[in-house]
Amino acid sequence: MDWNDSTTVFYPVAFLRRMSPSADTKAAKEEQENNPLAILPPTGSGPLTIEEIELVGNYAVRFVFSDGHSAGIYTWEYLQSLQPTQNG
Repeated sequence: MDWNDSTTVFYPVAFLRRMSPSADTKAAKEEQENNPLAILPPTGSGPLTIEEIELVGNYAVRFVFSDGHSAGIYTWEYLQSLQPTQNG
């Protein structure tokens, strides 16, 4: 993504899915933090892809992932705050 401050950031699909701002993803992260042995729900078979990107007004986007996850609105501010690592 190219930002207005001339920076470019690459967001791996798995990273975006893992960082989803949806309530169910936040609950799963909290569960894993409280219980490192927690089993996370499967994310589907095959490679994870983004099947659709929907604009939400002029302030956010919603991704539809190949595992069926489409909850969570990624505001531009939230996306800009994310710092993906080289390994995603």
